[in-house]
Amino acid sequence: MTKVSKFPMRAKAAPPLDTPTDLSTKAVTQMTQALNALLADTYALYFKTKNFHWHVSGPHFRSYHLLFDEQAKELFETTDELAERVRKLGGTTLRSMGHSLRLQRIRDNDEEYVAPADMLRELMSDNKTMMSNLREAHRIADNNDDIGTAAMLEVFIDGAEKRNWFLFEASRSADPTGH
Repeated sequence: MTKVSKFPMRAKAAPPLDTPTDLSTKAVTQMTQALNALLADTYALYFKTKNFHWHVSGPHFRSYHLLFDEQAKELFETTDELAERVRKLGGTTLRSMGHSLRLQRIRDNDEEYVAPADMLRELMSDNKTMMSNLREAHRIADNNDDIGTAAMLEVFIDGAEKRNWFLFEASRSADPTGH
């Protein structure tokens, strides 16, 4: 007597990750590449911002410490949205730190000490780079009629502009009255 399993064997393995979309294969590829690069940049900027948060010192310690922490939190919160957008489009996203390192365009800062004013300037520059990269991804989304990605990126562009503005204002020298 042959025993029959209640869990029949599949003839084929499950298909690879394949999310249905009405976008073309070319659009999915272009958006996946753009969004994964933004995700890598976001992780790099998040980590640098946390690094500066952990290592800031001086008379403005509390203000900068809180500012950097707030900005790092905002950055981290965008990572899941970026990655999930890639998956919604049918692409695959970052799989490792190594993969992220290969794609990031924001440079790391491994210096043992960075002066607070230099931290502000460097983060300002990085946020400007991020704004430019976000706008380029937005153009790619527009060219592919990817309204969902374009709308998401508009919010992220506004966030980068706000971070840049706060860093700029924090970096300004006080006038003779202390303001």
